[in-house]
Amino acid sequence: MTARSPWLVLAIVSSALFLIVIDMTVLYTALPTLTRDLDASATDKLWIVNAYSLVVAGLLPGAGALGDRYGHRRMFIVGLAVFGLASLLAGFAPSTTALIAARVLLAVGAAAMMPATLSIIRQSFEDPDDRSLAIGIWAAVASGGAALGPVIGGALLQHFHWGAVFLVNLPVVAVALVLTLAFVPRGQGHGHHPFDPVGSVQALVGLVGMTLAIKEIAKPDPSAAVLVLSALGGLAALALFVRRLRRSASPMIDLALFRDPRFSGGVIGAVVSAAALLGVQLVITQRLQLAEGMSPLEAGLFVLPIPLAAFVAGPVAGMMLGRMGAGRLLSASLGISGAGILAYWAGFGQPGAELASFAVTGAGIGAAMTAASSAIMLNAPADRAGMAASVEEVSYELGGALGIAILGSLMAGVYSASFAARGFGGEAADSLDGALALAATLPAPQADSLLALAHGAFDRATGAVALAAGLILLAAAFWVGRIDRGGKAVQQGA
Repeated sequence: MTARSPWLVLAIVSSALFLIVIDMTVLYTALPTLTRDLDASATDKLWIVNAYSLVVAGLLPGAGALGDRYGHRRMFIVGLAVFGLASLLAGFAPSTTALIAARVLLAVGAAAMMPATLSIIRQSFEDPDDRSLAIGIWAAVASGGAALGPVIGGALLQHFHWGAVFLVNLPVVAVALVLTLAFVPRGQGHGHHPFDPVGSVQALVGLVGMTLAIKEIAKPDPSAAVLVLSALGGLAALALFVRRLRRSASPMIDLALFRDPRFSGGVIGAVVSAAALLGVQLVITQRLQLAEGMSPLEAGLFVLPIPLAAFVAGPVAGMMLGRMGAGRLLSASLGISGAGILAYWAGFGQPGAELASFAVTGAGIGAAMTAASSAIMLNAPADRAGMAASVEEVSYELGGALGIAILGSLMAGVYSASFAARGFGGEAADSLDGALALAATLPAPQADSLLALAHGAFDRATGAVALAAGLILLAAAFWVGRIDRGGKAVQQGA
């Protein structure tokens, strides 16, 4: 292997990508422990999880533009350094406020790195087949890493304080920095590409506002003022962002890219697959610990078929791209993952059926992310690789944030509605954590009654999330298939 072997470059950027995506889900198994140690409320927990994805999504367009302008290697190095510092701060955070702030700083580092990873891969591989396989490996790391997060979190919590889920990043960051400086080629920046900080802020405000509105809807007693203000503020910021893009002579994101149905179909696939993976996995890992009584490690190991199948499916899908085409492969993969989640819903409570459904879901998601990434990256001009990569990764981050917000809110809404139907309220109706804490203070007969009600409500909520996610994936598969057929018809008529 030569010093500048593209496969060595792939290994270096994939190690950083692995850290980025793991940090999206590593807290899933740590949340119950973290909640107790930091006395986190239900709102605190959602922000601890959501702040990372939301800030990354808001900053990615600007980060992609900076990479195109100043060079992706430079952005990758800066991102690594920021990510390492933020990991140190998060690992020793003394409060929920400090942890949320550290998660925001982690997101800044991740946003600087993520567009650079795909852009460096595209620049490093000249052979189309090798490039497709490399993107498949990248997608396998992205999907498998996100799914592996709860396993790693559970293993660390078995022996260490919850801060270890962040501190484990530090040695990987240090090694990746050294190897990047030694082996990753500098590449060329394009000085004419714009950076628009105002647009980045507009995108960030819009995403946060819309997510606040989604979460408010699912609360037992939603505030009309918070709902209306956050929704209107988010929509207004996003509308200003789109208008700014349309009026700019050199937009941070060229909306003309979306006129290519292959590109837009890839974006749809990326959003939906990430939303389903992160939203469903959040609910499942919480159920395994809180309702089934598993330890964090046991819960992580139980969902291990998801990342293992995704790791295998990603490169295999990359090798199939030349024969099937990204559109057909993406549609089929979304359908497979949807069928897997619906199989989980149908086999709910049967461990063997659940494990099999996890494997099918992971394989579908891994292949879908490969196809979506290829459709986006390979249908954009070479000098806009950073822009295309930022769109691709905004799609995954936005999908993950929406999945956590929408499916997490659906879970909370169904859970609380089950309590309301029985005339209960308070902390027990807010979350299963609250019900478990309250039950510990009650006499045995009342505690047993409360726990039975809480577990039944949580099972109904989990089933509702699985059903919704499965149907969304099947609808997306049909939609992407139609887009792909329409795109081919346009090409043949041209």
